[in-house]
Amino acid sequence: MRVAFAADHAGAALKAELLAKLRAAVGNDHELIDLGGDGSDPSDDYPDFSLALGLALQEGAADRGILICGSGVGASIAANKMRGVRAGLCHDTYSAHQGVEHDDMNVLTLGARVIGVEPALECSLAFLGAVFSGAPRHKRRLGKVLAIEAASMGGR
Repeated sequence: MRVAFAADHAGAALKAELLAKLRAAVGNDHELIDLGGDGSDPSDDYPDFSLALGLALQEGAADRGILICGSGVGASIAANKMRGVRAGLCHDTYSAHQGVEHDDMNVLTLGARVIGVEPALECSLAFLGAVFSGAPRHKRRLGKVLAIEAASMGGR
């Protein structure tokens, strides 16, 4: 699986640590793609990195993404404005895997000022290890979500 990572100025340090730990944990099982945010520029704003990660998904350069800002809230809001992006803010492993299994979540959003690197690693591994269930009730619900997305974006 190709997994894109992006972070604003507040999330860059956690992103760097998380990438290093994930590389050690998953080896060659996943391709980890760093889309930037190194923390050196305080004007590195979450909408810019949410857009970069969303475009990577839309263009097929990545299958899933992990997006980090200070709280995780702003990055999640911005990412969810993009067609095909289903970002969930998770700071526990249950939500991280259940969001994929039930809701076909494709972006895990984390708050660097809320979660430490070890819990972030556990959440990331739960997210990456999960698969959409395809259960009829989950497909029905996802269909409704996609219908809302299509209607609100003018069918584009």
